[in-house]
Amino acid sequence: MDEPPLAARARALAAEHGFGRSSIPQVGRLLHVLAAGCGRGRVAEIGTGYGVASAWIAAALDPGVPFVTVELDAERAAAASNLFRDDPDVRVLAGDWRELLPAEAPFDLLFLDGGHWKHRPAQDGEAAVALLGPRGTLVVDDFTPGRPGLDEARSFLFEHPRLAAVELLATPESAAIVAVRTR
Repeated sequence: MDEPPLAARARALAAEHGFGRSSIPQVGRLLHVLAAGCGRGRVAEIGTGYGVASAWIAAALDPGVPFVTVELDAERAAAASNLFRDDPDVRVLAGDWRELLPAEAPFDLLFLDGGHWKHRPAQDGEAAVALLGPRGTLVVDDFTPGRPGLDEARSFLFEHPRLAAVELLATPESAAIVAVRTR
């Protein structure tokens, strides 16, 4: 699958601003497949950056499916908002997702891309799970496959009593965890 044109524009925008934390194309493809799934009524992303993953998601959604993405950095949020200005189904919010997304929930698909949650997985992970609707899907990337030692974020996702999770290799060096809210 080719990168959607808007994702290519977002990647160029990120490069122009020296932003090196955009989602890799392999994760973009995964998000695209999941976003295209049946029954997507509301979709969200935490950690917009310059909109690379957002563009992969938006390209797969049916017209009329609301997609909201939240970026803490106001400058990045403004740039991403401008990128999506012609798509009435995409809203880019600037601020803290913990404050902005609960009013938008529940979500059928949530991409938790803001890396800071991994420092507080019990607190922020639980807040993210609370945003999911029944059978909602949570996607988290940037895991290192076979990482030795305790990984609290990975453990949170696999041991959460309301999630069924699987780890998928995006590349030999990078993995994503996809979890579904079971109850």
